[in-house]
Amino acid sequence: MMESFITKNGKKMRRGYTTGSCAAAAAGAAAWMLLENRTLHTIQLKTPGGVALTLPVENIARRENTVSCAVKKDSGDDPDVTNGILIYAEVTKISDTTDIEIDGGIGIGRVTKPGLDQPVGNAAINSVPRRMIENELRTICEDCAYAGGLKVTVFAPEGEKIAKKTFNSRLGIEGGISILGTTGIVEPMSDAAVVETIRTELSVRAAAGKKTVLFTPGNYGSDFVKNELNLPPSVAVICSNFIGDAFSLAAEAGFEQALLAGHIGKIVKLSAGMFNTHSAMGDARAEIFAAHAGMYGANAETVRAIMDSSTTDEMLRILEKVNLREAVMQSILEKTENQLERKSGEHMKTAVITFSAVHGVLGSTSRSREILKSIHKEL
Repeated sequence: MMESFITKNGKKMRRGYTTGSCAAAAAGAAAWMLLENRTLHTIQLKTPGGVALTLPVENIARRENTVSCAVKKDSGDDPDVTNGILIYAEVTKISDTTDIEIDGGIGIGRVTKPGLDQPVGNAAINSVPRRMIENELRTICEDCAYAGGLKVTVFAPEGEKIAKKTFNSRLGIEGGISILGTTGIVEPMSDAAVVETIRTELSVRAAAGKKTVLFTPGNYGSDFVKNELNLPPSVAVICSNFIGDAFSLAAEAGFEQALLAGHIGKIVKLSAGMFNTHSAMGDARAEIFAAHAGMYGANAETVRAIMDSSTTDEMLRILEKVNLREAVMQSILEKTENQLERKSGEHMKTAVITFSAVHGVLGSTSRSREILKSIHKEL
């Protein structure tokens, strides 16, 4: 177990290590045992982020010119579906070459769409874990005075089953999990990991020729996409609270149009420039509603009632009573679109549709119909 911690939102959380670290450690241990003809119960690994790990080696198996073993994934306090899975590496001597060949076996996905870290047809072992494995094995070959080549096959018997709980098939990775990691360490509840997932999905869609993207923050949005926009939920890119990052990344990837379908609770924050809409980043929903209501003539009693409200649905009911809901919603939507345009730059058109579970569709910006048509055409 890794004993390294961070503090996240006031809570002490334990770090873990990536599938890439597991694969590199297992490959290193197998290579040592193959070339030195001895048994290792632990293996040391220096991660790309500079952290030194000492990891237990499990399930050692020997055959002629081949050794395989496993390292168990430990995600720390991050809710990762691969936590506890065994990542195996089988290392085999190969003659007439000094190459280190790396491939994936059972439970490791294969890339089926362009735009990912690896080309179509390759095992879904990303470039950083590949470098980690190669660097480990070249060092071991040198230390053992071995002049031949090695073939490494990474596999995970539970990988195919676990992959069904991930977005892999949606991204174009079939048949198993991905071997990932840039620093080798898992940071619990990492914002960077979520943003990287958005970047990857946009890259795949751009490589497929898509010019228009639909974003939605989560489950409410996915239901809205299906029931109100008559689109399969898989059409939307889930951006969670990272709406600003999502639009910046879409512009960076070359998309020409982007539509956001989001619950009013997030849209109202976005209208004031809160590009990360997580509650930990702040909550000024009542203040924003009250300010817009005041601009359209709400009296002090109405403003106070909004300020005393705890939910956006309650705020909307108050506005409806004084016939200001439509004007306030349009004002908030225009501000939201302005914020997204500022985040996206001049080369990408943006639009917004917002809703609530109680009130249904609340409004949309002027280009939303046009962009929605483009999304339907690109299906």
